[in-house]
Amino acid sequence: MPGRLVSKDLLEAVEVETGPAPRAAVIWMHGLGADGHDFVPLVPELALPETLPVRFVFPHAPTRPVTVNRGYVMRAWYDVRDDTGERRADEAGVRDSHTRIEALIEREKARGIAAARIVLAGFSQGGAMALHTGLRYPERLAGIMALSCFLPLPDALAAEAGPANRDVPIFVAHGTEDATIPIARARQSRDRLLELGYRVEWREYRMPHSVWAQEVRDISGWLGTVLGAR
Repeated sequence: MPGRLVSKDLLEAVEVETGPAPRAAVIWMHGLGADGHDFVPLVPELALPETLPVRFVFPHAPTRPVTVNRGYVMRAWYDVRDDTGERRADEAGVRDSHTRIEALIEREKARGIAAARIVLAGFSQGGAMALHTGLRYPERLAGIMALSCFLPLPDALAAEAGPANRDVPIFVAHGTEDATIPIARARQSRDRLLELGYRVEWREYRMPHSVWAQEVRDISGWLGTVLGAR
């Protein structure tokens, strides 16, 4: 399953197809300072059934200075500031990346995959963007997967939420030993989603800011369910 770079007009991305003529797509955003290659090795580990050919799209985030990292320029979906003792997502960056990710969804639809067969996924910053974008998208998606992250701009969600995705399946997972994004913050985001009536499948793992084997197995099962393989 070799990856290939695609589209100079959109965000550059690495694509992996698990079989010919994919019938579903997973758009998976990486974390701060990584790039689209980060989760490519995970695709074969998911062991999705041959009857479910999936196109995985791993976009590269734009490069920008990141305040909490001394202004170093790196791939980031948004700037991160620490003005009040808690790291905050830069709203302008979040909304810019939202637009860019929606363009990737539109490209998949143009290639014949309906919105209802598309999962938005991500890790850390990428997971935050999967939540932000997916919950506002105007057409029903197959699901949203948010790993080791939090809900950005939580106070704006109630007013901006897309009615089509009010009942979208949401898989949220976090490590109890996460020192980058404390699990208490992730639980706050989970609780906010539940308060707003969303269906959240919540998983905790004894791990740091990473992805572990049991989590991969759980992701595989969840993807199979929301994409109709199981």
